[in-house]
Amino acid sequence: MARGTSPLPETAVHAPYGPLPDGGAVRPMTRWGTPVMHRPQQPVTSYDDALRSLAADMVATMYAADGVGLAACQVGEDLAMFVFDCPDASGERWVGVVCNPTLVLPEGRDRRLDDDDEGCLSFPGAFVPLARPDFAAVEGFGLDGRPVRFEGDGLLARCLQHETDHTLGTVFGDRLANRARKKLQKQHDAAAEDYREDWPTER
Repeated sequence: MARGTSPLPETAVHAPYGPLPDGGAVRPMTRWGTPVMHRPQQPVTSYDDALRSLAADMVATMYAADGVGLAACQVGEDLAMFVFDCPDASGERWVGVVCNPTLVLPEGRDRRLDDDDEGCLSFPGAFVPLARPDFAAVEGFGLDGRPVRFEGDGLLARCLQHETDHTLGTVFGDRLANRARKKLQKQHDAAAEDYREDWPTER
């Protein structure tokens, strides 16, 4: 998920399951319209060095693109996994890796919607409002195959929902009404020159 114009807050980073893997290579961003972006991803079944290497590449690519979250399909890999480094409503940063995520959202009286802007690194340069629940939790597995759970509000809630959507073959544009989708497309097209085909890799 795209961060927008706000920098990541200079606060302590919460990493309840350990730090994000480092040493990865920045990969070109896979764009909307590529088949892997629009189908449910294959479940992770092998928690090995290859998976950790992929996660490291995803982290490097996410940071190079100024993102707060990135799914494996966004670097062209058909695996249900995402990484994130995202602040919650209080500005506290949370980082993690989630394989085979399952989203848990509030229901009934606890369900409140946040109609804030949202953007996607695979459709760069464009942001429009999208109503989503203002709190979310995700359960899955870490790089070692052990269960993980993350939850939060604010941008973190939006990020957990956005990235889990990617693992299901849904881009946030699929959730927009036609008018908002046209606005998103117009912004994206206007910014296209800033996001070359191999972005965010360096030439």
